[in-house]
Amino acid sequence: MRFRKEGDHIKNPAVANPLLEEFEGTVQGHRDGHGFVQRDDGEADVYLPPNEMRAVLHKDRVKARIVRTDRRGRPEGRVVEIVERPAQPIIGRLLNEGGVWLVAPEDKRYGQDVLIPKGATGTAKTGQVVVVELTEPPALFGQPVGRVSEVLGEIDDPGMEIEIAVRKYGVPHVFSDECLAEAKALPDKVRPTDRRNRIDLRDVPLVTIDGEDARDFDDAVYCEPMKMGRGKTAKTGWRLLVAIADVSAYVKTGSAIDIDAYDRATSVYFPRRVIPMLPEKLSNGLCSLNPDVDRLCMVCDMVITADGEIHAYQFYPAVMHSHARFTYTEVAAILANTRGPEAGRRKERVQDLLNLADVYRALLAQRSKRGAVDFETTETQIVCDESGRIEKIVPRTRNEAHRLIEEAMLAANVCSADFIAQSKHPGLFRVHEGPTPEKKEILRNYLRAMGVGMSITDEPHPSEFQAIAEATKGRPDSQQIHTMLLRSMQQAIYTPINSGHFGLAYEAYTHFTSPIRRYPDLLVHRVIKAILGGSRYQLPALPTPGEAHAKLAKRLASRVKAPTQAPAKLPAAQTKETQAWQAAGLHCSANERRADEASRDVEAWLKCKYMREHLGEEFGGVVTAATTFGIFVTLDAMYVEGLVHITELGGEYFKFDEARQELRGERTGIRYSIGTRVRVQVSRVDLDGRKIDFRLVREGDDLTARAMRDKGVAPQGVPAKASDKRQSRQRAESRSATRTNPVTSPIQALKSAVKNAAGKVKKKRRPPRP
Repeated sequence: MRFRKEGDHIKNPAVANPLLEEFEGTVQGHRDGHGFVQRDDGEADVYLPPNEMRAVLHKDRVKARIVRTDRRGRPEGRVVEIVERPAQPIIGRLLNEGGVWLVAPEDKRYGQDVLIPKGATGTAKTGQVVVVELTEPPALFGQPVGRVSEVLGEIDDPGMEIEIAVRKYGVPHVFSDECLAEAKALPDKVRPTDRRNRIDLRDVPLVTIDGEDARDFDDAVYCEPMKMGRGKTAKTGWRLLVAIADVSAYVKTGSAIDIDAYDRATSVYFPRRVIPMLPEKLSNGLCSLNPDVDRLCMVCDMVITADGEIHAYQFYPAVMHSHARFTYTEVAAILANTRGPEAGRRKERVQDLLNLADVYRALLAQRSKRGAVDFETTETQIVCDESGRIEKIVPRTRNEAHRLIEEAMLAANVCSADFIAQSKHPGLFRVHEGPTPEKKEILRNYLRAMGVGMSITDEPHPSEFQAIAEATKGRPDSQQIHTMLLRSMQQAIYTPINSGHFGLAYEAYTHFTSPIRRYPDLLVHRVIKAILGGSRYQLPALPTPGEAHAKLAKRLASRVKAPTQAPAKLPAAQTKETQAWQAAGLHCSANERRADEASRDVEAWLKCKYMREHLGEEFGGVVTAATTFGIFVTLDAMYVEGLVHITELGGEYFKFDEARQELRGERTGIRYSIGTRVRVQVSRVDLDGRKIDFRLVREGDDLTARAMRDKGVAPQGVPAKASDKRQSRQRAESRSATRTNPVTSPIQALKSAVKNAAGKVKKKRRPPRP
């Protein structure tokens, strides 16, 4: 111990000791009862043990401080104050335990059941899914109390998974009365006055190419060959037109429709249902480029050289008339056989499609030359019957028509970003940063451990990733390597700070092509129109700049690096404008994540319901991830992912190798890494937790013996081996590392105490052995 000497200065302990410094953040609950505080300042998340989670709820804004470091090296915190509790309803199932009404939250991150007083259940019945409004917050020694505000129905009702997801993730799904009234007042078709000051492209044979199940068509394309220059120096190329529905002509800044669209920020896609960003009159009517009707559009008119470079471009508002509605399947069939039946039905459009295919191949060659990342991944599609039950899960195949439209849209988006950047007008860019230093180090170690012989530099270019992917294509573990390359990259975000798109290898990139379903695209349209009109677009008074948005901007700055050349100091008024754009970008990025999470949640629910019908069945699969607690396996036939817990891998001790991203057995040396083929049995499905558990199946492994082992009985009285003891030790270690005792309700605690007491009484009364 060090004693203070004379002359020493006494410091404020709250400043001298970093453990006592307070910070603000958002509570993120965990299914196992503990949680984390996601700090506002961008520092590492702070762990909250179960006892700290008893007085707070998932998504609470809190003030906390770090009190210690736990045994796993994580900073552990204590909640000092609840700053804000968002008024978000809790969804769950109504239960009656010994006369006490409870709602068990469907989102297990809340960690506690909600007590419902006798008169607050409304018309709800036991077992039904309900929405709860809290009337009393949780306390250290008391559960939260609430009342039933809405009854959603029975758990097995068709579409229930979507009703739960939209409320669970706070997805706005009801348009305001003002928004609907404004949409109703819009015209049913393009009027002669709407065509003023627009280029008339109705004689240009623009066509739409979309999926079979598409209901809104926001882009149309046309291509024709052309010559650039004159005489001997003339070069061949193409004129490519990408026409996008002009949503901004109908959705005015700050209007009721605009407010609802900003709140949603994106359309949310579920199997069999879409929650649109715009009312149906716009999304499927006025702003949908349906065939054989006039529509208002914004056009990106490009000149593409023979080697795929964008030589020139211009933007202008226009009126168009779609000459055909194609599907991807139909276009792919025509391009594959211009004398086939599909081409015979569309004779007048075949040459236009061939021109599109030619410019696509040139753009694709330029993409390869640019060094853009182009990994082939398998996307799946859930096919449901009329009642919402999964019939099958099939891979979503990408043919040449998909890629053709993708390259055309990429070209238009690049021109949009360049136009905004050259005009020095604030706007939203789609930014994709390169890998973080931590992810770069993990990837380097992995490539070294796998003996790839190639690596990435300190400031990697996307071509380095593509080169590694190409060099390892023929290896048996290529899928594993490509997966690790993808995981090393960050998620793309919307921000006014342009730092390029790493994956696509663009210096500037934005979203222009889907204003029906993405709010950032609508903002980009408005900015382009303002530049064309010689004015400056002002954001609506939706995100008001202030202290909260300054904090958001600070968090954004910690995630997105600034441009290479720092701009001059901005005046105060322009700083507020920049903050407003940053806030809008963060809002759109967050709601994009929200939509993805809600969609994944519904898909996980449907897959769990589907796999309940296949309990006990065996399937082949491939390992898609390895962790300290087991391996995740995706089934070949169904494209469903589940966990094989580490205790199900066999009678030995397995160790996780982070460099190789694999589990390795100490005794046998058997390895389970990404890409390893295995055979599994569906052993458990947890619908509430959205979890599917698999059991590893080995050749010659008797099902009866496995079942006996599951019950803890050694087959035919064989004594336990040392390997079984190691497995028991690993099971105990794994449980302690990955689980924390959940917070139980008073009724559950009482039942447990009664059960334990009864067991002790029986034990005392049992006669002694002879």
